[in-house]
Amino acid sequence: MGYCSLFLLLCFPWSFLITGTHQLQSSQTQVLLQLRKHLEYPAQLEFWNNHGMDLCYLSPSTQVNMTCQDNVVTELRMTGDKPVKVNSFVGFAITNKTLSGNFSMDSFVATLARLTSLRVLSLVSLGIWGPLPDKIHRLSSLEYLDLSSNYLFGSVPPKISTMVKLQTLKLDDNFFNDTVPDWFDSLSNLTILSLRNNQLKGPFPSSIQRVTTLTDLILSGNDLSGKLPNLDRLRKLNMLDLSENSLDSDLPSLPKGLVMAFLSNNSLSGEIPRQYSQLSQLQHLDMSFNELSGKITASLLSLPSISYLNLASNMLSGSLPERLTCGSKLQFVDVSNNRLTGGLPNCFTESGYRVVKFGGNCLSVDFHHQHAKSSCIDVPVKRKHSGGKNMGVLVGVLAGIFFFIVLLAFGLVMVRKRYFSRGIPEQHLLHKTEQDKSVTGFSSEILSSARFVSEAAKLGIQGLPACRSFTLEELKEATNNFNNSSILGDGSYGKLYKGILENGTQVAIRCVPSSKKYSMRNLKLRMDLLAKLRHPHLVCLLGHCIDGGGQDDYRVNKVFLVYEYVSNGNFSAYLSEDRPGKVLNWSERLAVLISVAKAIHFLHTGVIPGFFNNRLKANNILLNEHGIAKLSDYGLSIISEAAGNCGENGEGPKSWQMARLEDDVCSFGFILLESLVGPSVSSRRDKLALDELASCNSQEGRQKSLNPIVLATSSQESLSVVITITNKCICSESWNRPSFEDILWNLQYAVQVQATADGEQFR
Repeated sequence: MGYCSLFLLLCFPWSFLITGTHQLQSSQTQVLLQLRKHLEYPAQLEFWNNHGMDLCYLSPSTQVNMTCQDNVVTELRMTGDKPVKVNSFVGFAITNKTLSGNFSMDSFVATLARLTSLRVLSLVSLGIWGPLPDKIHRLSSLEYLDLSSNYLFGSVPPKISTMVKLQTLKLDDNFFNDTVPDWFDSLSNLTILSLRNNQLKGPFPSSIQRVTTLTDLILSGNDLSGKLPNLDRLRKLNMLDLSENSLDSDLPSLPKGLVMAFLSNNSLSGEIPRQYSQLSQLQHLDMSFNELSGKITASLLSLPSISYLNLASNMLSGSLPERLTCGSKLQFVDVSNNRLTGGLPNCFTESGYRVVKFGGNCLSVDFHHQHAKSSCIDVPVKRKHSGGKNMGVLVGVLAGIFFFIVLLAFGLVMVRKRYFSRGIPEQHLLHKTEQDKSVTGFSSEILSSARFVSEAAKLGIQGLPACRSFTLEELKEATNNFNNSSILGDGSYGKLYKGILENGTQVAIRCVPSSKKYSMRNLKLRMDLLAKLRHPHLVCLLGHCIDGGGQDDYRVNKVFLVYEYVSNGNFSAYLSEDRPGKVLNWSERLAVLISVAKAIHFLHTGVIPGFFNNRLKANNILLNEHGIAKLSDYGLSIISEAAGNCGENGEGPKSWQMARLEDDVCSFGFILLESLVGPSVSSRRDKLALDELASCNSQEGRQKSLNPIVLATSSQESLSVVITITNKCICSESWNRPSFEDILWNLQYAVQVQATADGEQFR
């Protein structure tokens, strides 16, 4: 018995020491409980409720996993259930989607920073929102940081560059909307960098070329622009994803060990580099929806590891060798919607398991889904000596256009220098309710990344006046107390008045009955969104007036929108010889259509959230004194209940948004049809109108249906391009309708074909 007592006496202090080694420090427990409070007591942390329990000993789950070492927390992983996607996020809390308005990102990170030994931190889909503060760098031991699928916005904190132990940085699916950082070479241990699906803008960061430790680089779904540097120095890189940006350079050289490359949905141009034929480890290559030209390198299809190759929707030409040997692992090939001619390689059809897509070319197979061979000939350049005169004419025209743009740009720069101060960068998705100091509501970085705006047009945007608030008395004075003689029209969005401001400026004032479901504050936020819309081909919104009718903050009677006055009538009035005045010829109609398509594309993609269901019709396209087209009455569905019921059938937000997008494509298709046939078609979007379009596929049908001015001033090839894209726009299957990028490409190609035909007439 004495020996047992002695044994227990000796073992007791050792057992106490062992227990103390694993017991989480009380200060660490307090930090974890404080984090639970910050996160508003989520269900997955309900087991943290017992203050006497050692939290390190809780069993890990798919939602919460924590690792402790030497009495402190070293790994913390949490995954919530907050919705990842929303139609719009404007920098404020959203009920049931983000944490509440009481949440403070700054306080939350300050609390996190007390876990000084953290090496792994993953907080995904927790609804945390706000700018990510610089003090995140206090977690200096972090090797892994993942804050994906939250509602973080603003800039990526520069202080992250001091977190030199960081190996993985993931900020996917947030709303970061500043310039992409260029300090990544400070992170000498970084292996995975993923900033997918944000709104980061600016050039591709050159510092990435010097992060030679990278294995995964994912920057897709942002608005990166400009040129791509060569990336062959990143010798450890396995995964590269730069898809869905605005990059517009030649293809870069790639590291030889690359396994997967996603470069689709940009504006990359030039030929496919021969160096790609040396990428022996490459398994997946997607370069679809770019502007690549030249021939497809045959050896690309023969790479030993390649299993997926997508080159669809480019401008690749030439033919593929009939006896081409495909790689043994190749399972999917898509070369559709290019300008390929000739036949298909035998290896495309020999294997039963290989999927090959090749429609939309000029191949000598599958004629039902191929274009005429003439559509796949490069139109502008003629290589023969006899084409020297045409080349001279082309050079002269281009030189004249360049000289005009230089003069216009110089004049606008001088005007802007004299009258306007420099703008300030955009920090939030919404402007503050007070008047912005920027003349446009956009930073210069946003303007530089605009996808379809020329340099001169960008300067034109900067010259537009700031959107401001008007008083009701000012508008009454401008319209003679809204006298009936001032009415320009009356539509579904309310009456439109012509007015003259005190300084002599002519304006158009739209009186919009406001939706009763919007409070004054909410409506002001929506007006701030409208004020952001600045584009050369949108009628400029000069200001607004919200009439509360003398009631409290939650009652709004009417909203008055004050626009620039566009004096030369609407597009529809210029389409028929039955109406007095000038009738537009085919080339002039195409110029108007391209301008409007650029404006609509901007409304869909140029701002967050996008503006859909813009009730497009030819009467809403106005021409100014210089013949420049401008779209009016855009975006009004966000402040009015006049928008139709489409999509409001109980479906989710995504289907609502897509329905709106497809509505604009379909409506634009009927504007195209009106440009071809005449104004009579605008009032009847029915089967008769569709039959009329179908008849245009034959020469005889065109003579009967098309407007005489169109027939007299167009080439058959140019007409065919526009008729084809019109058919696609008004296709009954909405999923088969084209994007506005596709529409723009086809319209610009139709202009190119028409210019060549006009040049040949005068040779």
